Amino acid sequence: MASVLDLIGDTPLIEVTRIDRGPCRLFLKLESANPSGSLKDRPARTMIEAAEADGRLKPGGTIVEATAGNTGLGLALVGGRKGYRTLLVVPDKMAREKVLHAKAMGAEVVITRSEVGKGHPDYYQDLAEAITRRTAGAFFVNQFANPANPRAHETATGPEILRQMDGDVDAIVVGVGSGGTLTGIGRFMRRASPKTAMVLADPEGSVLAPYVETGRMVPAGSWAVEGIGEDFVPPNADLALVSRAFAIPDAESFASARELLRAEGVLAGSSSGTLLAAALRYCRAQAAPKRVVSLVCDSGAKYLSKVFNPIFLAQEGWSHPDRHGTVRDVVVSRYSEGTAVVVRPEDNLRTVFARMRSSDVSQLPVVDASGHVIGLVDESDVLAALLAEREDPDRAFARPVEEVMVRRLETISAEAPIADLLPLFRKDYVAIVMDGDQFLGVATRLDLINYFRITI
Repeated sequence: MASVLDLIGDTPLIEVTRIDRGPCRLFLKLESANPSGSLKDRPARTMIEAAEADGRLKPGGTIVEATAGNTGLGLALVGGRKGYRTLLVVPDKMAREKVLHAKAMGAEVVITRSEVGKGHPDYYQDLAEAITRRTAGAFFVNQFANPANPRAHETATGPEILRQMDGDVDAIVVGVGSGGTLTGIGRFMRRASPKTAMVLADPEGSVLAPYVETGRMVPAGSWAVEGIGEDFVPPNADLALVSRAFAIPDAESFASARELLRAEGVLAGSSSGTLLAAALRYCRAQAAPKRVVSLVCDSGAKYLSKVFNPIFLAQEGWSHPDRHGTVRDVVVSRYSEGTAVVVRPEDNLRTVFARMRSSDVSQLPVVDASGHVIGLVDESDVLAALLAEREDPDRAFARPVEEVMVRRLETISAEAPIADLLPLFRKDYVAIVMDGDQFLGVATRLDLINYFRITI
């Protein structure tokens, strides 16, 4: 019977047909079909097997790696199957789904700061190296400089693409996280298909695309896309292989991933959105037909709380770009309009608690059957009810909302200027925001801070 590791590679290739591609034909290699859901399964297996072969990784050893997630998942998959302990150091912008996935496979996860640069002790690579030094029997994978990383793509991914394209491919669009995909596929194509251009898709804020286009190293910015883009040139990234580079804003990357799902039915992650956006820019700029390949790096199932979450998009200011300085703008920074979570006066406190927990909020408006807001219940109301019935928590949770809710409300028009929120906040009120006579949402101090964060 085949092992799950035998399922790594030989991923399918499909053609994009329902998105405007200009004069080109665009194909996507579904690396999301690998066992852990990403192309990183390929180098994870190769790097572990290389370390086993040369003695750096011995039975009972510990695999340590700095990762934005997918390499870590691949290492957890392969390492777990082979009986190793896996310890991953990840930046705090990593999607929650990937952290949970890694832990579910038995990996230990250390979360560190994403806003610090190389050389800082909390930078994820520096921290991973420090952990390796103090851990007996540890092997630091170091995907950024490990030669087995690009070798995985040079010996497998590149040949698969050329075979699936019947030997005819004009350009391949890739991203760079560690550099292994670019370098491995690029080296293979340079030998086997010299006409094939390597095109770099890079998040705006990364230093790589500007370096390719201008030859100058610019200060790094920040970006929300995970897994690709860097604040330095990784040793494994042979940027000399790149003939063209595109810097893609986060909003365009996220929108492209959502368009890919709607138009083609492919559920892909944020880095795949960056690659698709760059591939479409490249294709639409061509004067003659070309055959272009890009990658679906991983599954969008790992990013449901971000790429496919309208509330996250609103909080980042991507789904509501037009702002007029009104209270409405503050509310849509928190909600995708129409998605405010509410309770009915007859609902019990168990329902209140469940909705607060699932929606990650601390207060809920109470709305009657006609849609009017008649009260507000917050976590302190739930706690007071539990303390009053500490001998019988079930009885407390069974109490209807109308018995504990606050009935004195401070409402404000969605069209009011933002400054009108400040007097309410000084009185420790939560503002109930009304769109005419319809409830729109609530506004808190934190919502106002978030609004200013995305408008400056």
